[in-house]
Amino acid sequence: MDKKRIEVIKLSFDVAVHTIDDTGIEFWYARELMTLLGYERWENFAKAIKRAMESCETSGIKVSDHFRETTKMVQLGSSSKRYIKDYMLTRYACYLIAQNGDSKKEKIAFAQSYFAVQTRKLEVIEERINYVERTAARGRLKEAEKRLSQNIYERGVDDDGFGRIRSKGDSALFGGYSTQEMKERLGIKENRPLADFLPTLTIAAKNLATEMTNYNVEEKDLSGEPTITIEHVQNNLSVREMLEQRGIKPENLPPSEDIKKLERRVKSQEKKIAKQSGKLPDDDMKI
Repeated sequence: MDKKRIEVIKLSFDVAVHTIDDTGIEFWYARELMTLLGYERWENFAKAIKRAMESCETSGIKVSDHFRETTKMVQLGSSSKRYIKDYMLTRYACYLIAQNGDSKKEKIAFAQSYFAVQTRKLEVIEERINYVERTAARGRLKEAEKRLSQNIYERGVDDDGFGRIRSKGDSALFGGYSTQEMKERLGIKENRPLADFLPTLTIAAKNLATEMTNYNVEEKDLSGEPTITIEHVQNNLSVREMLEQRGIKPENLPPSEDIKKLERRVKSQEKKIAKQSGKLPDDDMKI
């Protein structure tokens, strides 16, 4: 997600915030949040709210501190009016709802970061979105490599063979540098996966090549280590060629921060969200 797009989405979330007088606690109305997150039907969004409330309760946090059922008057087409159900949601409640959504959707991915940080500074939100995108890419690569391992095992290749195939694929992608040589080049410990330190672009490149190998192994029913090795190397060479056409050489990209270290820092921040969000007061609220 580029910076300009983040700015546009951020503005729509900022405009929708409400504040409780005296306490300064921020909250969002569910009906307004529903639109911001790209939901079209209240029935579907109500299910997301219910899942978020269950997550809140499971965490041992009082649900009513962050989710407050309310009603609002709406104008109907016939000029008549009626009350509809709504919720007041703290930042923590909004965060839980976003976490229960589909992170592949742009607005959901943004919301997961927007509500996770207390500040509204664009650079902080952008940094967290970059982390979410990188961890999502890493997860997709893990799944693709797991599938490849299963595919080639069914076709007569053992774990050692899988390691050799993956290493030769890396060598093709990184301009002749093996997996071990790339670790040395980037200063990565031998017992850590290379992908945990790669930037999002390189992770995505490895994933694309691996998915291409999976597809052709299944479609062409390839078998045996030599045949699958040739296929995987060719796919990595094709991805490298595409990157080089755009002036990008994967082996020259600087390493990113250890993804495990990032995960620990983010989880530590997430534990503070409920406390930082404040609680919806029990008495009459002045908005």
